Amino acid sequence: MRYSISHITTVKYAQPVSMAQFNVRLRPAAWNGQTVADFTLSLDPAPVQVIEGPGGYHVNESRFSLREATAQLQIESRFTVEVEPLPFFVGDATGPGLAELRERAMRKPDLSDLGPASYIFASPIAQPDPVIAQWAGSFLDEAMPVMAAGRALMAAIHKEFTYDADATQTDTPPVEAFAKRHGVCQDFSHVMIIAARAHGIPAAYVSGYLRTLPPPGKERLVGADAMHAWVNLWCGEELGWIGFDPTNDCLADTDHIFLGMGRDYSDVAPLDGTFRGSSEQKMYASVDVAPLD
Repeated sequence: MRYSISHITTVKYAQPVSMAQFNVRLRPAAWNGQTVADFTLSLDPAPVQVIEGPGGYHVNESRFSLREATAQLQIESRFTVEVEPLPFFVGDATGPGLAELRERAMRKPDLSDLGPASYIFASPIAQPDPVIAQWAGSFLDEAMPVMAAGRALMAAIHKEFTYDADATQTDTPPVEAFAKRHGVCQDFSHVMIIAARAHGIPAAYVSGYLRTLPPPGKERLVGADAMHAWVNLWCGEELGWIGFDPTNDCLADTDHIFLGMGRDYSDVAPLDGTFRGSSEQKMYASVDVAPLD
């Protein structure tokens, strides 16, 4: 599948802010089966300089400062992308059991941004929680193959949780969303990450997009028209990282466009930064994922 992606973010401040510095994470990082072309990033007001480079994990960052006071910032990113289907064997793959997987991940001498060891331990948002761990333990065991475990976690969240955009905010702790059993893709992904890590599965947070309009005869995926999030699980050296979407109870495939991967949302947030002032701010986003084939 080939897509044209358009993402416009507008940030408005109640009063002009000064000495503003921003990090934008909207340029897709390299990912198997995905080819990106024609990426452009437009900023208004335009900064003097934009510094491009890798982020702390598998994500690209565009860093810039605004010298003049501003009451509004608009960020527009555009690109085209070709997404290949998952390899045919993934659907029937099993991967190692959880006990073996944990040992492999800890022994693997890879501390890169795609190394599994970086995604086993607690992270700023995805903190360990005994209630979530116990919940996951009711349907996971040490001998279960990792692909089966990932599908079980994904299906349980999809079944037990209700997608509700009004139930949580960006900074709602995962344990609160878990207790409510309501939330959005960010909440579901964090819950799945905490549950997976509690049972030795390296788990990462993925930021990306969904196809906006479904193909003929298929239902529209939940989470389209905005940025989407899902979970990558490391399934051993043979399979590598596989995407599990608990919001839609499906593997990440040609309807999913990968942007970046980190330990949790804080590593891949599309926009963050600092400014001088105490002005209230509001953010608006518009996303369009248009098939080209």
